[in-house]
Amino acid sequence: MRRFSEEFLLGAATAAHQVEGNNTLSDTWAQEQMPHGSYSEPSGDAVDHYHRYKEDILLLKEAGLNAYRFSIEWARIEPEEGEFSEEETEHYRSVIRFCRDHGIEPIVTLHHFSSPVWLIRKGGWEADTTPDDFARYAAYIAEQFGDDLNYVCTINEANMGIQISTVARQIFQQMVAVGKVQVGVNMEDLMRGSPELARENLEAFGTDRPAVFVSARTTHGDEIVMKAHAAARESLRKAAPHIKVGWTLSLHDVQCVPGGEEKAQAEWAEEFTHYLPVMADDDFLGVQNYSRTIIGPDGPLPNPEGAELTQMEYEYYPQGLENVLRRVAKDFHGDLIVTENGIATSDDKRRIAFLDRATQGVKSCIEEGLPVKGYCYWSLLDNYEWQKGYGMTFGLIGVNRATQVRTAKPSLYALGRLLRDD
Repeated sequence: MRRFSEEFLLGAATAAHQVEGNNTLSDTWAQEQMPHGSYSEPSGDAVDHYHRYKEDILLLKEAGLNAYRFSIEWARIEPEEGEFSEEETEHYRSVIRFCRDHGIEPIVTLHHFSSPVWLIRKGGWEADTTPDDFARYAAYIAEQFGDDLNYVCTINEANMGIQISTVARQIFQQMVAVGKVQVGVNMEDLMRGSPELARENLEAFGTDRPAVFVSARTTHGDEIVMKAHAAARESLRKAAPHIKVGWTLSLHDVQCVPGGEEKAQAEWAEEFTHYLPVMADDDFLGVQNYSRTIIGPDGPLPNPEGAELTQMEYEYYPQGLENVLRRVAKDFHGDLIVTENGIATSDDKRRIAFLDRATQGVKSCIEEGLPVKGYCYWSLLDNYEWQKGYGMTFGLIGVNRATQVRTAKPSLYALGRLLRDD
């Protein structure tokens, strides 16, 4: 039964490193190979989306969806500083045009966590040179693909490093941290470190403490990310003024119990409101929500006793999405696109129920007048969940990694039906 208008962007999302396979020039690939690192397994061929993107996009199309959010791998496009790969440029041009040819709106993300090794060797996401490097890359993308793009997200979950810093402090203070970071990071391993890992980092990146995007971020690093976004936005608009530009943020439904009001306000300020000045000129905000955070007088509380948990140990809480949409719309006055919302579960019936509740909330927000223009479920495919490896199943499409055979789940068609009258 139709829930959204034909103009509404309804689809699913992926990230290049999590699905393509063999992104060998990225910092994430380098970290996966480290014997003393925190990755549970390497990505390898991933789900071979690099070669099978047509099959995957056609499955999305056949289900009735009309949008696909995916990322371009910076390390493929610019393998060495200032040198752009014509071969990889043509690959992504083919992906974008395949979407266009099949009535799918491509929503492109320029940076989804993984970065070129050369960038990290220069200081990564704490270096003053990174905004200019990112702006150069953004300009190239706009010049090459601008005619075929209407929406570009500069940076995925720009606030992730700050969230990781916060949870790292909580672990250090022996506070509850489970489910507070909306990414597959093994926080205890990240905190522990080792002399062996330091040596491996030094060999790969020229430093024993590389500032990758999902490192615990300093205040200066947070400023670098904001400057990089603003510089990329300027580059994109100069080369392709019609493109709508935004970024995405990882946003919890921050709630509190009596006595937790002040800390809850501080949590939301760190997660969202302190970014408002740099977002003021954006066309849209990508909202990414998976669950809620409950704040008490001493900080975040554990998941409620007896709560249903996902494979990621998030509380099953699809109603959090509409709460977040309403809250961000009070301060950000551009368009809103849900660029990620989903659940890691082996029970597709629970995924369908999650989707139904979450998208009903989106519909309610639209009916209230909020400018919500799209919803992209995370993820199109069961994929590589960073440090947690392949055990987390978020996908609308299952993948047998031994054969790479795809199997569309009922949830894929349940989502597609929301754009149909039957």
